[in-house]
Amino acid sequence: MKIEIIPCLNDNYSYLIVEEKTNTVSIVDPSEYEACDQIIKKYNKLDYILNTHHHADHVDGNLKLKKKYNSLILGFGLDKGRIPGIDIFLKDNQKQKIGDLEFEVIFVPGHTKGHIAIYFQKEKIVFTGDTLFSLGCGRVFEGSHKEMLKSLMKLKNLPQETKVYCGHEYTKTNLNFCLKYDEDNSFLKKKSVEIHDKLKKNMPTIPTTIGDEIKSNIFLRFDDANVKKALNLKDSSDQEVFSKLRDLKDTF
Repeated sequence: MKIEIIPCLNDNYSYLIVEEKTNTVSIVDPSEYEACDQIIKKYNKLDYILNTHHHADHVDGNLKLKKKYNSLILGFGLDKGRIPGIDIFLKDNQKQKIGDLEFEVIFVPGHTKGHIAIYFQKEKIVFTGDTLFSLGCGRVFEGSHKEMLKSLMKLKNLPQETKVYCGHEYTKTNLNFCLKYDEDNSFLKKKSVEIHDKLKKNMPTIPTTIGDEIKSNIFLRFDDANVKKALNLKDSSDQEVFSKLRDLKDTF
């Protein structure tokens, strides 16, 4: 499984997946036709388009790519009518093959009501769209804070070595937010150095890993005593702490 990171728009990432055994080429969340097609043209084919959710900055390339390459578009069933050109409707926990690769559909509502993560268990890779970011999580638009927390817990429980490919390069802003409320986190400070080094070199900060996120992403550390103390929520529930963090981030 070969993955090419494709920067799109201002801060989006699309991902080209090449499975060499059967020469199957797929793309995750083609935000922008031109940027994606520049990479796809190297292979002169695109078999599948995988969408994590319906937002325009994740699906704008769908129809033009489908028309050029006769690709099949896969998305969650609840996004019927919202994902342009959708051909295959996915269900929660479904196993789906693209060439010789198999992924599992993980339903992660909150950001949108039909959001999914695309999990390749064997390869230890997950595409999280706008649910889990490096050091952050997505805004809650169509769901509730309760739904978002439940969705994040599903991702948090994946094997820690799982590589996380998310939908945006938001890491620098997310880092600043985490440091504000988790300033004594030594792992976070170490990660900060690595992140700034990558950004100085104009490199993506992606992928991260589930293990790294558990140790440094404040949205997965809602049960940490130091985080609760920083928020003056020492005796609050996990849900209350998470909701407070999400509200604070919305205005950060």
